[in-house]
Amino acid sequence: MEALELSDYRAANARIYLESADLKDFRARRDDLFATHPQSPIPAGTFTGLRYYPPDDDAIVEVEVLPADGEIDIDTGGPDGVVHYRRAGILPTPFGELSLWWIAAYGGGLFLPVRDATCGKTTYGGGRYLTDTVKGTHGRGVEPLGGNRVRLDFNYLYNPSCAYDDAWLCPLAPPENRLTTAIEAGELTYH
Repeated sequence: MEALELSDYRAANARIYLESADLKDFRARRDDLFATHPQSPIPAGTFTGLRYYPPDDDAIVEVEVLPADGEIDIDTGGPDGVVHYRRAGILPTPFGELSLWWIAAYGGGLFLPVRDATCGKTTYGGGRYLTDTVKGTHGRGVEPLGGNRVRLDFNYLYNPSCAYDDAWLCPLAPPENRLTTAIEAGELTYH
């Protein structure tokens, strides 16, 4: 049953984020999930391995989450329709300010889409995600440190499912999360 497979895929993805020993282990386990799981966003039998920038310690920063308000609706263009997001805070990073979003739907979740100067060149043109906790991406890209501080590890930037197969439709970074600087960390384009 497709719904059970998708639930299993999300649980397996969450285990990768929660249990991986380090970035190298994380990337190897993610490759295995994409290669073997029936709900992989890459069509069966076509997976050739994910590509990444080399790990970069400068892509890891700790920042204070500044208070913010505001809401935005993002049309996914697919069966999810328009998704409502509430701004959870502003993240002043060395690369530029980013808005951290809370998905205002059943259960909610943090969402941090990023479009930087690598997009359309070495990374997916529509942008990448640092976290989407609805999909189980807990604690690696955006790690709460207590109080109003978070650790952002841009080595964990990853492509949304629509980067691998046109059958998928994904919410992309809103204008305030489009940076003019290049973040040469995380996942590269698949093809």
